[in-house]
Amino acid sequence: MAKTKNIKSSVSLAAGKGPQDRVAPARKLKSKFYRKELSRLQIELGKLQGYVREKGLKVVVLFEGRDAAGKGGVIKRITEHLNPRGCRIVALGTPTEREKSQWYFQRYTAHLPSAGEIVLFDRSWYNRAGVERVMGFCTQKEYAEFMRSCPEFERMLIRSGIVLLKYWFSVSDEEQETRFQKRINDPTKRWKLSPMDLESRAHWVDYSRAKDAMLEARDLDESPWWVVPADDKARARLNCIAHFLGQFRYADYTPKKLKLPRRQVDSTYVRPAMSEQLFIPQTY
Repeated sequence: MAKTKNIKSSVSLAAGKGPQDRVAPARKLKSKFYRKELSRLQIELGKLQGYVREKGLKVVVLFEGRDAAGKGGVIKRITEHLNPRGCRIVALGTPTEREKSQWYFQRYTAHLPSAGEIVLFDRSWYNRAGVERVMGFCTQKEYAEFMRSCPEFERMLIRSGIVLLKYWFSVSDEEQETRFQKRINDPTKRWKLSPMDLESRAHWVDYSRAKDAMLEARDLDESPWWVVPADDKARARLNCIAHFLGQFRYADYTPKKLKLPRRQVDSTYVRPAMSEQLFIPQTY
């Protein structure tokens, strides 16, 4: 993994501390501070993307966690101002019958980065250690094989030159319940609740046990799990982005400010009349 670059920030995540170790913040972040700090971090993300492109790095970031834990919000803020040609989001759906017959990791390897790319997995191959195990979508033998082969698979990725980062977003049952209710009551967010999300409520403890086994058994020295306390969305976003940036000793490869050339002028050109074009209705 690339060497750490220290990022100056008044918001930081205590490395290695899980949700049981954290102290609840005394008050929420002020909106003005959050927006300013997020903007600063997003500028740094742009520098990092330029560095990744210039040095030909291959970066993979896994985002896992409870339903409504805030993974999507962090991914959105990371990618918001990045060039989509060099930063991709992978959010795979239910595997097809053909994919079910393949080597388990095969559908994921197809989305791994080439040189100069960052790939963010919104859920990943760890589905087998979570939802598939809890909901009975895989056999005990398949689960055991995943737990055995996953460390070797990830070590192969790392040996091939891939920088692998893994984040687990931890949310309390009370906060998750609040977010579920908001999604149910907001028509623009109901798509975020799938039948599987609702079913998972009946298996809260089962998911907790599966998560504990996954984090303990697959916490590699080469690529450890980083837990993101996510009850406070604003802090979770800033802390996760700051930590992600902190994994690289990057230089600033932001494109230099350009000077626009003079626009071509041709007095013989006449634009078509507006009456000859079909315009959308001016509703607003």
